Amino acid sequence: MTANSRCSAAEPPGLDTQRREIESLLREWELRAGDSWYVVERRWYEQWKEFVETGDQNSSSFPGQIDNTELFEDLDSYHLKERLVENEDFMLVPAEAWHKLLAWYGMLEGQPPLERKVVDLPSTLKVEVYPVEIFLCLHSNMENVITAQFSRTDSIHSIQRAMCEAFSVPPGSECRLWMKSSDSTCERLRNVHVSVLDACLSSAMTVIMETRNADGTWPSSRPQIMRNSVEEQDSYRGQPGVCGLTNLGNTCFMNSALQCLSNTPPLTEYFLQSSYLEELNFTNPLGMKGEIAEAYADVIKQMWSGRHYSVVPRVFKTKVGHFASQFLGYQQHDSQELLSFLADGLHEDLNRVKNKEYIELRDAEGRPDQEVAEEAWRNHRRRNDSVIVDTFHGLFKSTLVCPECHKVSVTFDPFCYLSVPLPVSKERVMEVFFVSLDPYAKPAQHRVVVPKTGKVSDLCTALSEMTSVPPTQMVVADVFNHRFYKIYNTDESLSCILDRDDIFVYELSELEEHQEQHQEEQVLLALYLRERSHYRDYGSGSSSYGTSLFGHPLLLSVPRGCCSREELYTLFLQRLARYVRPPDPSEELEEEEEEELYKTQTNGISDGRVFSSNGSMEVPQQQTTVQLQECIELFTTMETLEEENPWYCPVCKKHQLATKKLDLWFLPEVLIIHLKRFSYTKFTREKLDSIVDFPLRELDFSGCLLRKSQSNGEPPSRYDLIAVSNHYGGLRDGHYTSYARNKDNGQWYYFDDSKVTYAREDQIVTNAAYVLFYQRQDKIRKPTLPAPNTSPASSSQPANDITSCKDDDITPCKEDDAELGAAAASSSYVTMETD
Repeated sequence: MTANSRCSAAEPPGLDTQRREIESLLREWELRAGDSWYVVERRWYEQWKEFVETGDQNSSSFPGQIDNTELFEDLDSYHLKERLVENEDFMLVPAEAWHKLLAWYGMLEGQPPLERKVVDLPSTLKVEVYPVEIFLCLHSNMENVITAQFSRTDSIHSIQRAMCEAFSVPPGSECRLWMKSSDSTCERLRNVHVSVLDACLSSAMTVIMETRNADGTWPSSRPQIMRNSVEEQDSYRGQPGVCGLTNLGNTCFMNSALQCLSNTPPLTEYFLQSSYLEELNFTNPLGMKGEIAEAYADVIKQMWSGRHYSVVPRVFKTKVGHFASQFLGYQQHDSQELLSFLADGLHEDLNRVKNKEYIELRDAEGRPDQEVAEEAWRNHRRRNDSVIVDTFHGLFKSTLVCPECHKVSVTFDPFCYLSVPLPVSKERVMEVFFVSLDPYAKPAQHRVVVPKTGKVSDLCTALSEMTSVPPTQMVVADVFNHRFYKIYNTDESLSCILDRDDIFVYELSELEEHQEQHQEEQVLLALYLRERSHYRDYGSGSSSYGTSLFGHPLLLSVPRGCCSREELYTLFLQRLARYVRPPDPSEELEEEEEEELYKTQTNGISDGRVFSSNGSMEVPQQQTTVQLQECIELFTTMETLEEENPWYCPVCKKHQLATKKLDLWFLPEVLIIHLKRFSYTKFTREKLDSIVDFPLRELDFSGCLLRKSQSNGEPPSRYDLIAVSNHYGGLRDGHYTSYARNKDNGQWYYFDDSKVTYAREDQIVTNAAYVLFYQRQDKIRKPTLPAPNTSPASSSQPANDITSCKDDDITPCKEDDAELGAAAASSSYVTMETD
């Protein structure tokens, strides 16, 4: 039996039975959203009704096959006439009634059944007699337009599926849809799982489909690579993943983080295989409506297309700033902070859990660790289930002990990365210049060791041991641009002195005995050295000489009673005796001779100048080296909570400074280790430049991992390095780069914004290493391609044949934006708004 033939498999029931069954269904069936109802021509239905009420099986009122001819505009398209009225032109019957009628009477040859859906409109439920009629076309050929009808309850995915079939789009092609309104602008149909109604699609609107280019870009937003034409990009073929990222202006921190994540195999393969499309979570209130995940996918697919020297991550940067205001603008930021935001953002955008249930956390209360840990992980996965959790999340054990009642609290908490401290020295090496009272002694440069949390008085004490000058006769000053920037009090903290400051320590004159007896007040005077220019400033209308500061200033301690002009003049000449001589009143000089004498006398002061190196400067500062294992052990060392962060003891019913210990329970497939180089305490702010010696292979956690084996019995404790984010510079400035191992050929590369060079393994461990990426050995797959042939000097050889456009001072370029806009408009007459 077919839909267009009368049932011959079994005779229909009696007419009275037919009438009762259909009328019962019409009377009792309620409208429910998503149910199917069918349109039946009213004249046929009324004739059937008369037949079953008054006739018999052989009556002349027999209605024949279901015939909806009067409802169609024509019999070619079977398009419904406009403005048909229910109960006048047609009847609506529920699906069960329709299938009974179809089985009893069949349908006229060639006519399609008029199935319609019940839609849940804002104010009512109704059968959708007139579906939404939409025009469909491809972005690559917008002249070829087809018309299709969809229910308002149909998903956008059903439109996409219909378009793929209609336009013969190859299976597996990644595509996206745009909704074009009448003003020729387009809006992205981002969530393919929402309904036509919720997407605000209405009849006569156009849906445009575009498929991703081979180079990972989209036709509507193809970026033009700086200094490279489209033709060059199309012809370029390189190693996938060996691709730079253009610096948009202080975005090296973002580029470094992206390169590390890009070279994390399980995450990159997840995006390259388009697995994310089925897991985009558009309703998660903690997420970003899938936009961060999609923007990240676009960057990854371009980087791994093998068709770009360098990618311009402008759309991604815009998205990050939109959802995380701290990254707005073009200031320098922290690569680890971006990694943390990106991991959270990708997780929530791709969270497979659509409705997070409330789960009350329980303390261990003496239960076995294994039981508590499994419960904690199970609860975590009930609310958090994504590729980020699969790849990066581990579990550590947290033990708190109350110092008063000795209550022990044990919890197991998930983590996405380990922030491990570096052993911090309690001492600090400072370089200062000591200016003696002896005018013939050169200022000497000293290297002194002082307490990190010490005061200026500690600096004077340390310097006193080298110079034999009492600390009470010293004044410490910061000299900048030939003048005093600040003079420090002895009780000020040394933390306010930065390593880059030019610190001068001046010896002051000792009070004579009669001055001490009379307790005469001392006045501290600053003596600046000012140089007269060689030419008069005739342009200002004056015949005087201009002057400018030079050399380093001097500090003098003078009794207040000795501050007459004559006494000060004599004192100044004494302090400058090495450089100048008193004028001879009997000697009269011409102006040119006077100027030449001045140059000769001051030459020693301005000569670069005049410092002697103390023996302490000859001893090189030793670079501190620590083992990564030391940092991990320090992370798991017991500590006492700080006053700012106490723990509420449920037994004592008050906050306590409990002891806390963290232990690693199990580790993820990819372990991110953040080296806490930036140290912020109440006393100091500094960057730790210690070399952390980390292994490239066989990082072993067997000694500090509480859970010793996986369910399959294999120890999950050995890791190999796959990427490093580097930071060069200090607290306020710097530059980020990265090292990464390509998953396909096993070669290490050095990524410096748009420049990529080959790297050797012996170059990777430096004091710039900031964030380390390790992958568990049993998850690492062998390279599928041979490593490139590189010479010993190839570490400086460009691996992507592009000249770097260093550096962080690059500002956003209007030309770049114009190129992006031109590319977006070149392929069609509509404006495809890039996200």
